[in-house]
Amino acid sequence: MALVQASGLDALDQNSVRKWLKSEHGVLQNSQWAIADAAARAAGWERPSVEGYIDSQYTGAKAALRPIFEAIREFVMSLGDDISIEGRGTYTPFVRKRQFATAMAAKDRLDLGLRYKDLPADPRLEATNRVGQATHKLSLYSPADLNDGVKALIRAAYEQNG
Repeated sequence: MALVQASGLDALDQNSVRKWLKSEHGVLQNSQWAIADAAARAAGWERPSVEGYIDSQYTGAKAALRPIFEAIREFVMSLGDDISIEGRGTYTPFVRKRQFATAMAAKDRLDLGLRYKDLPADPRLEATNRVGQATHKLSLYSPADLNDGVKALIRAAYEQNG
């Protein structure tokens, strides 16, 4: 923390702090996150609530995607009482023992990330490493896209990560 404070970096810019910690000091990823978080808190930053993170993801042009997110959330949370939702800046993870599904608002769609050990045969699934810990994703453009087939894909991810 003292090095971050003495560096002249803006402690509220956690991304820059993490990059600096890695490049200048070889700090490993988990420690980068912990140090950057602590430095930002010391500078007055307060972590948003889960709902605060979600609200921030669905503002402006992306506000129209909120009904898709809410449909996903309602279905996912109905799968079991062992699910938690976590807050992130750009996506929302759904976690059982591990993160099994994520929702990320894109420009004109919601990307649903799913984590599989055994990939279901479904042509809608695209390989990805850009949506949390998801191995695959599919894009939803309206709440109606959350059909029985998509629900089966979510249920498979839930069952494989418990």
